[in-house]
Amino acid sequence: MPSQHHLHWGVEALWQRLEPLLPGLSVEVLAHAESTNTLLLDRARAMSGQPDAPITRPGELAAGPADVPTPLGRRSADVQPCLLVAEQQTRGRGRLGRGWTASAGASLTFSLALPLAPVEWSGLSLAVGLTLAEALDPPPYRFAEPLPAAAPPRIGLKWPNDLWLVEGPGRGRKLGGILIETVSVGQRRMCVIGVGLNVWPQAHEGLTHGYACLQELDPGASAPAALARVAEPLVRAVLAFQTAGFAPLVAAYTRRDLLLGQPVSTTLAEAAEGVAEGVDEHGALRVRCDGLHRIVGGEVSVRLHGGAD
Repeated sequence: MPSQHHLHWGVEALWQRLEPLLPGLSVEVLAHAESTNTLLLDRARAMSGQPDAPITRPGELAAGPADVPTPLGRRSADVQPCLLVAEQQTRGRGRLGRGWTASAGASLTFSLALPLAPVEWSGLSLAVGLTLAEALDPPPYRFAEPLPAAAPPRIGLKWPNDLWLVEGPGRGRKLGGILIETVSVGQRRMCVIGVGLNVWPQAHEGLTHGYACLQELDPGASAPAALARVAEPLVRAVLAFQTAGFAPLVAAYTRRDLLLGQPVSTTLAEAAEGVAEGVDEHGALRVRCDGLHRIVGGEVSVRLHGGAD
């Protein structure tokens, strides 16, 4: 496994590719951080003069104060776009406050912050997940090895914000996750998109959802190479989402939908158990249970029957 002392991120090359898309962008790499999302949210709140401004997640209620009291890094109070990478993240978190295992060299953990004003926020986490999956596992080729166009994807999407290594219909192991949070700064809303990807094998005792890593798809995988692969598509996808929303992506998402056609359990009382019937143009999960129910992010936890969350 590569040591963090030998990681070469190509920051200048990344900046040259991304800054024309996001003028004013900074690209930063920290050796250690508690949470890249929290760090960027704190910077934005410091700039607004409201250090206790509530953080929200699209489709969810307001969250409490962030867990890093003092902003760190090159720009301590900022609302300019920023791509912030942490080689080791010690207090990463996922949806519903879950922790995220992330060690130096074995994981890619980064956050992208930018002002965003989409027509609607619903479906953004799905658009981000799809973009990452398509960048890392592009059809009809997988890691430069040609496969038939009809070959099923190796990376699937588990609604609303997880990437899984697919091992059959409705089955797989968790490869990565996404956490999107926003905070108001004056008349603008800063969006922070946090991404965690497993790159190399690492200890993962106690995980109920299994563990997968990019090395299983590409023996030469590294955190810097994965970042170089996903960064530009991610920026382009978020900017496109701002104007077009999720609707144009439904068909592509459906191809990778891990839950599609699978029996699921949810915490929604009227749809406690049913069959997942894909997502709609707003990114809501459709569950058939005595009728068709729409489930939106922040309301439920979805589990495959016989599987883990």
